[in-house]
Amino acid sequence: MKSLSAPARRPREDRAAPLRRSDIPAAASGRRLAGAGSVFGAIADHGPVARSTVARLTGLSPASVSGHVGRLLARGLVRESAETAGPKGLGRPHVPVEIDTGGYLVAGAHIAVAHSTVCLMDLRGRIVAEDRQPHRTTEPRGLLAGLAARLPRLVAAHAGGRTVLALGLATGHRVDPVTGVIVDHPQLGWRDVPAGDLLSAATGLPVHVDSHSRALARAEQLFGEESTRASTVLLFVGAVVDAAFSTEGTMHRGPRSGAGSVAHLPLGVGGAGGPEACSCGRTGCLQSEVSEGAMVRRAAEQGLIVGSFPQLLARALAGDARAVPLFRRRARLVGRAAAVLLDMFDPEVLVVVEPGAGRIPECLADLRAEVAERSWVCDDPERAVVPTSFTGHVLATAGGAVALGALYVDPLGPWPALPAAS
Repeated sequence: MKSLSAPARRPREDRAAPLRRSDIPAAASGRRLAGAGSVFGAIADHGPVARSTVARLTGLSPASVSGHVGRLLARGLVRESAETAGPKGLGRPHVPVEIDTGGYLVAGAHIAVAHSTVCLMDLRGRIVAEDRQPHRTTEPRGLLAGLAARLPRLVAAHAGGRTVLALGLATGHRVDPVTGVIVDHPQLGWRDVPAGDLLSAATGLPVHVDSHSRALARAEQLFGEESTRASTVLLFVGAVVDAAFSTEGTMHRGPRSGAGSVAHLPLGVGGAGGPEACSCGRTGCLQSEVSEGAMVRRAAEQGLIVGSFPQLLARALAGDARAVPLFRRRARLVGRAAAVLLDMFDPEVLVVVEPGAGRIPECLADLRAEVAERSWVCDDPERAVVPTSFTGHVLATAGGAVALGALYVDPLGPWPALPAAS
């Protein structure tokens, strides 16, 4: 089944007026980027915003900010808004700047176990269009070639004349963002696949590759809810189960790109139905209990036969008396894992990417209750455990955020589609 849509959702409200000095917190935001990246991020967060305000937000000198803004203007990444003055016309008028979404987009792709998603995203993190299709093959070169072939059609239908700067690719398990290699994806049977090189050759675009958990954690930092900006653990629960950890604006990857491999975290599951056998040979692992495949199998054991996980989710959202308890059980088990991660990392917030927590209030309540019972560190699950900012567009956001995250780090870098930065 093919799905093609052009959603208008944005995670946060657009700011209607420039930020004033009195609105600026004493401490800078959670971003830890240097130079132009810091300026670009401050404009994204607060624009339309005065250059003087950007200087205060970033800690850079006014002259340095003016220089960076000038280069960003020349590249078409930001634009000047209408001139404003202080309250009641007092003070020197200034010309605020904001992100320019009229000239450029990034493309994103996400490879799941059974399907893949291609999207277009504007420079403020809004999904312009997305296209999800089931796999016709899981052979790496064939699947990646198919992704590349879908992108021109999406651009022709939805770009509106805007230029695509780069393509981001996200998937589960172990991914090396430095080399663009998918190191290991057991469910697809992939090892050491040079996805970045293959997609760059097929599309002619710069390609950035990362794990979907790190990509979504980065998306929370860039354009998610304000509470997800500081130290964050992100727990992804889908066909693949994994996690990411960021602090001070830096994502931890590990020397073997293995950080966040929580699939085989033991849950100590007992009771009715018994623990599920895992591919690792043990029982009661996190992934074997809460993954999409495990949910469909457990539903079948209880006489609820569905063709796919989305069908099971639809039944739960409709209030099906057999489906809802399955998602509530899942939420409690995810809560056990969340409690361990909260105690291990003590983050400001743990973001849960799981559709029950995002769309079924009882599931989020069950998850938080499990955290309250089991965590030794978290004393306020209502504040510390939150659903993803991107419910409904998680996979598209992951792919787009890989490319957009690279742009935000180095907007004055060598982006072929942009004018040279003088």
